[in-house]
Amino acid sequence: MSTYYRVMLGKQHAHAEDCFSGNFIGTDYGIAEDLSAKLPESWRDFNAAFIPIYLANRPEKTKIAAGLACGMLWTVAKGMEKGDIVLCPDGTGRYRVGELIGGYYYAAGQVLPHRRPVKWLPVQIDRTAMSEGLRNTTGSTGTVCNITRAGFADEVERLIGGPVGPMVVVDDPAVEDPTAFVMEKHLEDFLVQNWTQTELGKRYDIFEEDGEMVGQQYLTDTGPLDVLAISKDRKQLLVVELKKGKASDVVVGQTLRYMGYVQEELAEADQKVVGVIIALEDDQRIRRALAMVPTIEFYRYQISFKLVKA
Repeated sequence: MSTYYRVMLGKQHAHAEDCFSGNFIGTDYGIAEDLSAKLPESWRDFNAAFIPIYLANRPEKTKIAAGLACGMLWTVAKGMEKGDIVLCPDGTGRYRVGELIGGYYYAAGQVLPHRRPVKWLPVQIDRTAMSEGLRNTTGSTGTVCNITRAGFADEVERLIGGPVGPMVVVDDPAVEDPTAFVMEKHLEDFLVQNWTQTELGKRYDIFEEDGEMVGQQYLTDTGPLDVLAISKDRKQLLVVELKKGKASDVVVGQTLRYMGYVQEELAEADQKVVGVIIALEDDQRIRRALAMVPTIEFYRYQISFKLVKA
């Protein structure tokens, strides 16, 4: 079964026409070497080898930015499989749709030299035709986002004329309640959009790089964490996880794993890592588990709804 990805073709779609006419997608990230023999099965192994190279070329970047860049480079070059489907914005409010038809190749001296061949399909998706959730997902920052993992594969299939199935398929075995997963995925986007108005927003900023938010769905070796933020004094990194229909023990363990990754792979020597779990309802099991984990706080969110006569 194909996986759906949104792929940006250069900053602000700068190389979209080159990719459409040349039948490829690609990335750069300043790593000017052929990676054909240097693409391990694990993106973590790739990051371990290439983060130092990335930082040597761009010493002004943080370890967080380096991890994100190398992870996305690996995803395009190795992680995406032949037959997967890409949605690429063309800069006019539409997305070109293509199928990956081959493996990685290096185009030395060309734009976006780390490439994959693509067959562009005779279909486009207008952004206005997307649901709000899909618009938020495809509008996320970074070169690549996994649309299937976000739960929008079936909507994309309908938009491109593919088979129609259930509205959302959640294949994560940790998810107990798919309905809650879908609801809280929308709430994640709402939390990010309204971050500065929350209690957390008073102390932390969602991590940004070059003016772009990169802290939402930050890739780790155990999956993407919901939000990665940094304290305003730059001394703490914050891992935020929404419960998203998962069992209480699962979300606590997952949060701890994300925190461990951030501490080991991303935090600077003087930075502390803390966590927050957010759920719609009070959860005694989470509270009991966190009583032994003082570095993770538990929050509930409340939804307010009212009608105003026009």
